[in-house]
Amino acid sequence: MGEKKLFQPLTREDKITVVLYRVGIVLSAIIMSGLAYLFTTAASGPLSGGGSRPADLLAYGLYGAVGLSVFFIHLYIGKFHTFLKNLFYVSLGCLAALLYIGKGSLSGGLGQVPSGALLLLPLAGCLGFVTAKEAFCFKLFEGYLLAVIMPFYLLLVASGGLAGKGASYGLVLIAAMLVVFTLRKVFMPIAYDIGDKSAYR
Repeated sequence: MGEKKLFQPLTREDKITVVLYRVGIVLSAIIMSGLAYLFTTAASGPLSGGGSRPADLLAYGLYGAVGLSVFFIHLYIGKFHTFLKNLFYVSLGCLAALLYIGKGSLSGGLGQVPSGALLLLPLAGCLGFVTAKEAFCFKLFEGYLLAVIMPFYLLLVASGGLAGKGASYGLVLIAAMLVVFTLRKVFMPIAYDIGDKSAYR
């Protein structure tokens, strides 16, 4: 990956899958920014309280956006893609657990259990995999930072080491980095994401 040249003519499927992959990245950045704004302007921290419908809707959208990137990412090594998809399935199982705990509300589930943020780790892992892959391929350094900071942030929140406004501002930092990452990624030529298809295995 990371080849900045056209190895073969792009098919319609190539173009569609790359666009869907990048749409997932763009939506992830927009939704994370929305969550950061919502929780920064809320009276309590991002993972407390009895649940918030706007937060729930944004969170469901984030699962969908990350899912787009996960299923349409182009990787030379098929085992990596299989691992990534399985991790996303685990994240959906964790989502189901949060909905059960919160009686139908994801944010309510996070507020009910102090360590509930740990159930977001698989989703953060999926998004972090995407950003790290792009960092590796195209030297988008913030992608590596996101892959490390997102799970670390959730661990701090789950352990009580980061709460209230501090947790909100941490989310703002993550959202800002994701926006920078997105702006640097989405305007690359589509062929960059395809690379040499003869190397896929």
